[in-house]
Amino acid sequence: MTHVVTLNAGSSSIKFALFALDRGEPRALALGLVERLGEARHMRVRGPDGTVTFEENWTQAAAGFHEDALHRVLAWRKAAFPGADVIAAGHRVVHGGLRYSTPVLITDEVLAYLNTLTKLAPLHEPHNIAGIIAAQAAWPHVRQVACFDTSFHRSHPFVNDTFALPRALYDEGVRRYGFHGLSYEYICHRLREIAPRHAAGRVVVAHLGNGASMCAIRDGRSIASSMGFTAVDGLPMGTRCGQLDPGVVLYLLQEKGMTPDAITHLLYNESGLKGLSGISGDMRMLLAADTQPAREAIDYFVFRIRRECGGLAAALQGLDAIVFCGGIGENAWQIRARVLEGLEWIGVSLDEAANRANAQIISSPSSDVTVFVIPTNEEAMIAKHTLAVIESS
Repeated sequence: MTHVVTLNAGSSSIKFALFALDRGEPRALALGLVERLGEARHMRVRGPDGTVTFEENWTQAAAGFHEDALHRVLAWRKAAFPGADVIAAGHRVVHGGLRYSTPVLITDEVLAYLNTLTKLAPLHEPHNIAGIIAAQAAWPHVRQVACFDTSFHRSHPFVNDTFALPRALYDEGVRRYGFHGLSYEYICHRLREIAPRHAAGRVVVAHLGNGASMCAIRDGRSIASSMGFTAVDGLPMGTRCGQLDPGVVLYLLQEKGMTPDAITHLLYNESGLKGLSGISGDMRMLLAADTQPAREAIDYFVFRIRRECGGLAAALQGLDAIVFCGGIGENAWQIRARVLEGLEWIGVSLDEAANRANAQIISSPSSDVTVFVIPTNEEAMIAKHTLAVIESS
């Protein structure tokens, strides 16, 4: 039986999973996370049922984080699944730019192009690339595949793909790319399984987590997204500002004398829920806090979700379903309740008990719009795409 490893590399963490090819479909055998916490490093692996099957702690090694982490993952895989025939590693890559609208086999040419996109996704792309390079070094005989978060949104019509800037800029790639595409693609896949009628209709998906965005989907195709040229646009996030008048950036440059690097750090690392609350970008901490800035940060987050939902429903010319996913969307019933209590006008009626229980459907039977809570699974989509690329190459 052939196997695929999936990797989602961040600056201080790597999510990974091992899949077996079972009757043409990837089946998860294990899911893991390696984290760097200061000098300490921690690895935990869970089985498909969520049971912890392996755990390890160690101090910082001489090797770089990604290289060290992947050697640990390889050692774990050899011990836990010694007979696994790993034929490929699939990587989540946030930005594919103009060139890549489908998953691709990674070559030196592909890597060179991805390096040109790091300024468009500074929190993600450099670490995605570092994960690829480390995987190539750790597993030199395994083929590597890049799966892009932007791919799902390449079906946008022109009006949802462009900015009102000179056309030459659009032609060279300054356009609305949209992100979290692997998550949205998985949600469409699951919705076709559990609610095919809704999947064929008009759906707004809210991917709410430390990174947050929303997407209007018609019959499984992305029509519009809250994120644009970079992953800092749209909804406020843990540390990213979301939608911002570009005049603010000009003001910071001209009147405050800030450098481009300083502004980048401000918008990506010190803004969003963290900046508004002065406490944290973690929604769990804000919900537990009893301060006015924390409450106001949550108020703004909820308001922007409702505002975006209205705009996306207009882009779809109606609404059949709303889906919540992501860490906040799947677990924070308080946030879902506050969002939906402001959407009665659009046909939403909340079932409070179902919402508190994190049920799959949290709208009432009388609701004109059905509201789902569906855990996302980007790893499953990466595995599926990786196998397809390998089989066709």
